[in-house]
Amino acid sequence: MAFEKVKQYFEHIGLGERVITLEESSATVEEAALSIGCQPKQIAKTMSFLLNDKPILIVCSGDAKIDNKKYKMYFRQKARMIPADEVESYIGHAPGGVCPFAVHSDVTVYLDVSLKRFDIIYPAAGSGHSAVKLSLKELEQYSSFVEWTDVCKDWIENGREGNADRDDK
Repeated sequence: MAFEKVKQYFEHIGLGERVITLEESSATVEEAALSIGCQPKQIAKTMSFLLNDKPILIVCSGDAKIDNKKYKMYFRQKARMIPADEVESYIGHAPGGVCPFAVHSDVTVYLDVSLKRFDIIYPAAGSGHSAVKLSLKELEQYSSFVEWTDVCKDWIENGREGNADRDDK
């Protein structure tokens, strides 16, 4: 059902052909990259958290991990992931297919600066066997994000672990 909602969303905006149905699983970063034929860091993984008991999504690159210290500094509270068995009821997509498109209206979306390294990225499209090919600008436009964040670690830019220097929102 979630895949159909995402597919319909992209059909409505004229990008339906960008939604990819995959034979192999895309539920993890590694599986998605292998199925699509891209580098794991180009997978835009979407992580689900509760912030003041409200659902938020943070979309970051496949090689990034949430940095609890940065998260707490940014959001002023400790990171609290939504339990896997509750993700679909909070977000509208089950784990493995969570993406920032066609989500429940009370979900707030943030994009992490770890994504700014790429021209093309691949977020999930509502199921564990799907993805959508987007430019960074298209992700900004169609995810209804509220702002860029810097809450991740372990990603590499220009040969070093770092934070994106670009600030072109």
